[in-house]
Amino acid sequence: MRKLVTSLLSLAFVAGLGFTAALAQDDHAAEGDAHAEGATPHYPINKPREVDWSFAGPFGHYDKGQLQRGLKVYTEVCAACHSMSLVSFRTLEDLGYSEEQVKAFAANYQVTDGPNDDGDMFERTAVPSDYFPSPFPNAQAAAASNNGAAPPDFSLIAKARGVTRGFPQFVFDMFTQYQEGGPDYIYSLLTGYQEPPEGVEVPEGTYYNPYFIASASLAMAPPLSDGQVTYDDGSPETLDQYSKDVSAFLMWAAEPHLEDRKRTGFMVMVFLLIFTGLIYLTKKSVYASKEH
Repeated sequence: MRKLVTSLLSLAFVAGLGFTAALAQDDHAAEGDAHAEGATPHYPINKPREVDWSFAGPFGHYDKGQLQRGLKVYTEVCAACHSMSLVSFRTLEDLGYSEEQVKAFAANYQVTDGPNDDGDMFERTAVPSDYFPSPFPNAQAAAASNNGAAPPDFSLIAKARGVTRGFPQFVFDMFTQYQEGGPDYIYSLLTGYQEPPEGVEVPEGTYYNPYFIASASLAMAPPLSDGQVTYDDGSPETLDQYSKDVSAFLMWAAEPHLEDRKRTGFMVMVFLLIFTGLIYLTKKSVYASKEH
C-alpha cells in the first residue's frame, strides 16, 4: 500500500511539473505573439541563457585566468563608459597579480585628489589604494555623452541585475544554489543584439535586444565584436568568449569573497549535521533507561 501511495505521489509530482512547463511555454509563446502584434510584452522578451560558470553551485570557485581576461575586456572596452567606483586596484591581487603588477596597473590612471594647501582639487597618478575612476566628471556629463542615458556603475551590476525565475525553477534553485542570474543576464545581453523582427520598430538611436530587461531596445550599441581584444593566453578572441569573461569578472567585482562564503557555508552545514547526530545520540542515551 505504501509503495502504491508513493508511486501515485511521484506521478502527480511529475505531472505537475509537466503542466507547469507547458504553461511556461504557452506564456512565452503568448509574449512572442504579443510582441509581433505590437502589444507591450513582458520584458525581457527572451529569458537569459544559462551558462556553465566555474563559480556556480555550492563548491564553485573563480577561474583566475578568466577573471584576468575579463579585466582586460573591461579596461579596453567597458571602462570608456562605465565606472567601477567601489572596486579598489589593490583587490586585483586576488586575481593572481603581484603587488608590483597592481602598482603598475594603477599608475595608468589619473584620479582627483585634494584639496591641497591652497584649497584646490588636483589630479595625481593612482595608487593601489585608489578605486577605479569614472570616465566622466559627473552623472550629467555621462548622460550628455550617451544620448541622455548615463551608463551604470559596474561595481555591483552582476548582483543588481537579474531576471526573476518562476515556478518550478525557483524551487530547484534552492537546492542547486543558483545565484548566477546576474552573469547569465549580462552574457545574454552582450550576445543578444540582433535585427528587429518584421513589423517591430525601435526608437531612433537604440538597438534591438530581446534580452534587455527594461524594453525591446537600449541606447548602448553592441560593445563587443570578434577580434576586438587580444588575449595573451591563446583563448578564443570571439564575442562569446569576451562576453563570458567580462561577465565572470563583474561577478567577482560584485562578490569578491564568494569562495570564502561558500567554504564557510559548507563547514557550517557539516557542523550542523554532526551536531544533530550528537543531539540524537544524547537523547537516546538519556532516555534509554526510562520507561515510555
